[in-house]
Amino acid sequence: MTRPADDIFQARLRKAESLRERGIDPYPSNYDRTHTAGEAVRLFEQSEFSGEDEAEMEQVSVGGRVTALRGMGRVTFCDILDGSGKIQAMFRRNALGEDGYQTLRDLDIGDWIGVSGVMTRTRTGEVTVQASRFEILCKALRPLPEKWHGLTDTELRYRQRYLDLIANPEARRIAVLRSRMVSAIRRFMDRRGFMEVETPVLASVAAGGMARPFETRHNALGRDLFLRIATELHLKRLVVGGLEKVYEIGRIFRNEGIDIHHNPEFTTMESYEAFADYRDVMRLVEELVSEVATEVAGGTAVEYGGRTIDFAPPWPRLSLAEQIRIHSGIEILERQTFDGLKSAMDAAGIDTSNQQAWAGLVDKLISTAVEPRLVQPTFLVDYPVQVSPLAKRSPDDPRLVERFEAFAAGMEIANAFTELNDPVDQRRRFEEQERMRADIPNEDWDRLDEDFLIAIEHGLPPTGGLGMGIDRLAMLMSGQRTIREVVLFPQMRG
Repeated sequence: MTRPADDIFQARLRKAESLRERGIDPYPSNYDRTHTAGEAVRLFEQSEFSGEDEAEMEQVSVGGRVTALRGMGRVTFCDILDGSGKIQAMFRRNALGEDGYQTLRDLDIGDWIGVSGVMTRTRTGEVTVQASRFEILCKALRPLPEKWHGLTDTELRYRQRYLDLIANPEARRIAVLRSRMVSAIRRFMDRRGFMEVETPVLASVAAGGMARPFETRHNALGRDLFLRIATELHLKRLVVGGLEKVYEIGRIFRNEGIDIHHNPEFTTMESYEAFADYRDVMRLVEELVSEVATEVAGGTAVEYGGRTIDFAPPWPRLSLAEQIRIHSGIEILERQTFDGLKSAMDAAGIDTSNQQAWAGLVDKLISTAVEPRLVQPTFLVDYPVQVSPLAKRSPDDPRLVERFEAFAAGMEIANAFTELNDPVDQRRRFEEQERMRADIPNEDWDRLDEDFLIAIEHGLPPTGGLGMGIDRLAMLMSGQRTIREVVLFPQMRG
């Protein structure tokens, strides 16, 4: 027995063949569209305002997907959706002729068509194209899902994002907003004198972060490679080479969990600036984010989760150790051993069952005790050296490094340091990471990259580095609570 979907598919195939038999190509190569739907509506409204007679109006040619068909005897109405919005078309038998009007019988919701004619306003007040001719541009063989105009099946929306974009104006709004946001970031960085560059996605060493990589095999080279977990080390090589202000917007890959804030592949903007430190980078971040918010959201304040988040500078600078003490009662700098910190966290009722290293305990403290409280944009500053193998030590306290993370709405949106440019200290820290990997293999550790060490042995000037999460920033700007709404094709289970 055939399924209803199979019957519909076969029926549409027959319609495509019927068009061919009448000399109509259901899949033509091009179409001369003169106006988008939005442009056509604005043109007509301007003509109305100027008092222009309909007979004097110029003819338009619009094109898009059929989203509704309403037959009314000798007149048929059709809704057409394009990238700018929706417009109605009206087909009259006496205007199209019998053959042209009969072609409408082979039209289905989901097909793409082009319509030419002059504009009018119907008795119901809707701006409409009066079709003098039309063309079928693409015969859709599969129907849109039932109730497509209110598509709410979240799993279907993410797996078949094209249906989501057809059905949900909000999905299209988010996609457009994200694109505008990335463009605004580029303009900001370019104006600041940064040069956009591209670095390898395939890496021989998965270094530059504490994360589990994806592995792959390069057959021609006969060796294993990794998808990059960060762009950091290659960008710093460029600073060594004399490119003093560089940035990259690119995809990062981490073979880790999936939740509302994490996708295995995500987008970051990383930048490195010679003769700068983490204080300079803080100013860069707050100015960048506030300017981007103004451009894409209309102001520095956005609504998120029922709260107003205001990105206007300056953002508070709060000591990490002090915030942990305030909200958990634990002095992390006084408990520098795993057992000592674990016992204090256990006594405070913080779950430590999955932690095997001191750095992991600190991360757990941040995510549990501090991060949820950082609703307004905030910098947490001065991290322990054990959790920051690529950051420069603080001249005021050798237990700390000059690092900050930026938070808003209870989630991290940026991470930055004054870069460690002492090659001897950097080698020592990498070697310590490798020892910890051997001792605690189930934890994520950074990796020793010999080529990077050789590079900075040639001299890395004082440098301020930044990593910013594009996806999370898009979540904030668009008011979305899950990363899957702002990634066009998120990874799915199964």
